[in-house]
Amino acid sequence: MAVVSGFLNMLAASAASAGEAGVAPISVPSGQPVILSEVLLDRDPGALWLRLRFVAPQISRNGGTATHDQAMADMDHLCQELALSYMQEHALQPERIVISFADRAVPFGAQDPAATQYFEAYRPSGDTCIWEGF
Repeated sequence: MAVVSGFLNMLAASAASAGEAGVAPISVPSGQPVILSEVLLDRDPGALWLRLRFVAPQISRNGGTATHDQAMADMDHLCQELALSYMQEHALQPERIVISFADRAVPFGAQDPAATQYFEAYRPSGDTCIWEGF
């Protein structure tokens, strides 16, 4: 798995600590603060997957204000607006795009029972993200 460079990676570097003062959240339809924490290229599923990981504190099951439906709409938006642009900028053709939200920073692949996490997978098709429900 590789961490990739580019405009999203610069956002991720500036957001290395989601609680850090001065880190601007990315605009999403719900208005909740969403901060990019990591961009990964993952070939472990047997094909290239582009993974964009975000910290979204308002999805917390303990006092969060963003609903599951709002988070899903935000993830759709991020796929459409950020992931597809990133693919084009870097001439990538991933089989899937995975957008993930966690209410706190969680290392990739780690389990944290206290964390609230959402994951959505999409199939890129031209200028569209097609949701791939499992």
